[in-house]
Parts: sequence; structure tokens; C-alpha cells
Amino acid sequence: MISLTGKVAWITGAGTGIGLAGAKALADAGATVVMSGRRKEVLALEAEKIRIKGGKSEIEALDVSEAKAVKKTASAILSRHARVDILVNSAGLNVPNRYWKNQTVEGWKEVIGINLDGSFYTTLAVLPSMRARKDGLVINVSSWAGIFHPKLTGAAYNASKHAVTAMTETINMEECANGIRACAICPAEVATPIMDRRPVPPSQQDRARMLQPEDLGNTIRFIAQMPPHVCINQVIISPTWNRMYIENL
Repeated sequence: MISLTGKVAWITGAGTGIGLAGAKALADAGATVVMSGRRKEVLALEAEKIRIKGGKSEIEALDVSEAKAVKKTASAILSRHARVDILVNSAGLNVPNRYWKNQTVEGWKEVIGINLDGSFYTTLAVLPSMRARKDGLVINVSSWAGIFHPKLTGAAYNASKHAVTAMTETINMEECANGIRACAICPAEVATPIMDRRPVPPSQQDRARMLQPEDLGNTIRFIAQMPPHVCINQVIISPTWNRMYIENL
């Protein structure tokens, strides 16, 4: 496993959930983490906690669905650090009205704009600098719904996450010769705030048996600490007590 000391990691969706856990784990491993999300005050609070523990953290408030804003933010990070070694695309959401009977155009655009377009914009923004250095890692947080077809998550979410999984492998296809590697992490249910947007939010008992954000933070750190000649293309991870299976018994 390699050291992350001196590495720069840009994490989207870093205010809560998987993104925050990833930022903490990478900072613990020595990386300077640049935390992006839509709520600046939340980012500032969490970044300060990382610094109190001895980590290096910065914030860049950002809505990843805004292409111009993503480009501007990436330019600012590259101006300060001259590099982004690790990009973690964790910004993601779903909407309560997610089925064909109640899905709206606005809801569809919101999910696709964050989950898919946002990951594309950030990746597009950092690839040239990675290509110039012949090194870089992109970690896209996809989903169990990016591999399988659960009914629970709905049309827009399933479509966006399948697209993220496919897009991730195209990075490996096109950029492996440039020393760039990409991984799609495809977790089943994780007990994050996104659960509150379910049509029927799961109980606290069920959430306790799900994957926890820290489990994904450790996964992100593991991928990031593999040596540059190793590409982990995809990780499918689920809780042992997996409702995707249990509810189908």
C-alpha cells in the first residue's frame, strides 16, 4: 500500500455520508482533501473537524450539476496545488417521486444532473492535468443500482448509476496508457441521509444493519492506497443482511 502523504484528493458530496467518510479516511491517510458540496457551512464544520484531528482539509462549495462552476472550481484547486491526484465523485441524490406513476421531468433532471452529469464534469475537468503527469485516480461512487435493477430506487436513479458504472470503465479504456485508472464503487444500502428521501424511509433497526459510511470510507482509502500499476475496476459491496435479498425471499 502506498502513502497518500502529499497527495491531493478532491471529493464531491463531502458534507455528509459516503463523501464525508471518504474525505476523513483519505485525510487520515495523509492526503490533503478538498471537500466540495452545496452547503458551505456544513463543509466548513466538517473540514474543521478534520483539521482538529491533524488532517489537511480545504473546502470548495459547489453544485456539481453546473458545468461552468465545476470548471472554475477545478481551476482553483489546480492553481493552488498544481495537481489532483485522486478524484472521488460521491455527490448523489434521489427523489421521493421516483416511479413512472409519479416521476416528473424536473425530478429526472435533478437526479441525472447530480449523479451522472456532475461526475462527468469533474472528471473532464481534472483529466488533462492527470494526463500531463501520467498519473491519477478517479473513484466514482455508483450503486448496487448501477449493476443490478432494483425496483426500489426508480428509473432516474437506476439509469444514472448504470451510466456512471459504464462511464467509469471508459476512463480505463482510454486513459490506462496515460497512467490513469478509475474505479466504480457499487454499494448496496448505506445508512446515509439519502435514506430520508425514500418514499418509505427505512427504520433505525434496518439502517443499523446496512453498510455504514465508514465502511465506504475505508473502501475508498483502500483503493487510493493501491500502487499506481494496480487498477481496481469495480467494487460491489453490500451488507451481510442485505434487504435486496431479504425482501425477495
